[in-house]
Amino acid sequence: MPVLERSALADSPLADLHAIASELGIDGFRRLRKEELIDAIVTRQGGGATEPAAATDDDGDEAAPSRPRRRRGGRGRAREERGEREVEAAAEERPARRERGPREPAPRERDEAKPARAKAREESEQTVEGVVELGDNGSGFLRLGKGGTPSDEDVYVSAAQVRRCELVDGDRVGGPARPPRRSERYPSLVRVERINGRPAEEVAEGVRFDELPAAFPSERFAFEASDPAVQAVEFLTPIGRGSRVAIVGAAHTGKSETLRRLAKAFADLGDAELETAAVLTGARPEEIAEWREGPFEPAAALSFAAPADAQAQAVERAVEHGKRVAARGGHAVVLIDSLDGLPLAAARKALAAARNIPDGGSLTVIGTAAAPLGGETTVVALDAALAGERRFPAIDLLASRTLRPELLVGDAGAAAIAEAVREEA
Repeated sequence: MPVLERSALADSPLADLHAIASELGIDGFRRLRKEELIDAIVTRQGGGATEPAAATDDDGDEAAPSRPRRRRGGRGRAREERGEREVEAAAEERPARRERGPREPAPRERDEAKPARAKAREESEQTVEGVVELGDNGSGFLRLGKGGTPSDEDVYVSAAQVRRCELVDGDRVGGPARPPRRSERYPSLVRVERINGRPAEEVAEGVRFDELPAAFPSERFAFEASDPAVQAVEFLTPIGRGSRVAIVGAAHTGKSETLRRLAKAFADLGDAELETAAVLTGARPEEIAEWREGPFEPAAALSFAAPADAQAQAVERAVEHGKRVAARGGHAVVLIDSLDGLPLAAARKALAAARNIPDGGSLTVIGTAAAPLGGETTVVALDAALAGERRFPAIDLLASRTLRPELLVGDAGAAAIAEAVREEA
């Protein structure tokens, strides 16, 4: 190509200078300023290095020369060349890639692909059933392991599903679950299909528990046990579905022992429609061990070393589950040992939850306490003097009572209870 003068190069646009530098094989020309690019072109054409005209200030004096730009070594220039070639190659390929873009599937192909994807998704899902355990953020897990203990097979339940289905701790939930996606550890529940053995649609349409009517218990628990303590309670202070029961007395009068014997009596009923749960709060470690050797594992077992808030939460979870069972037409019993381990407001709230729903379900709450809390339908009072003499059952007939006993045992039974109290007096 002809040799170009500096003046001609100075009048040329930068794009033309780039084209000339490319033909001359000048390294890194795209990063040079125009004056530097002109110097490089002149030097490459064989014109030799020329000193640029000195810049002057406004007074005509020569300005201080700027610091010469430091150029990269050979290895740096090689990297620059390689980077430039890759950028230019990518720029040349982009239009071609756009022209060769993926073919848009025809409407018929899209319609045929939808059922196939849906079928593949359904095949990857599996039906699971487990017990709900909620977390502090509103979401939860289906515990699939034995006894509701955490395991790697647990299934995540979103907070939206918990709210929509009003799930509580202890609900038994079933439905399809999908495998974990990337960055997920657990499978996720796709939808809730069954809650406590009933279709989720039926359960969701139910009325809130606190809005349901309440009636005095009218259906007695007929234990027919051989245990003298249970027999005494059944005859003198009958308990019915929906009863609010407090077993009260001083320390060492046998409150916990009486509750354990009632727990066995409930288990021996063999009523598949009755859900029974026990919660231990403020208990002695030895008592926790005895309960675990009983007919069923306690839903929660906290010793007297546990914080009061943790004990209250354990009771609340069990009671909330019982309320949900009752609201859905089932029957539940919650045994609490003891109410003394809770803040007074939490103890009263737990006891007040018991109720008999006319033409519906029921929730029975039986708790031990040092003294009645108020609002009980049945009080089983234990006498310290009788217990001190090892005379069990140590029931204090004068302090014990059942409201409306005739609804549970009839008029003749109520009269017999009154006669026994008169004799004791």
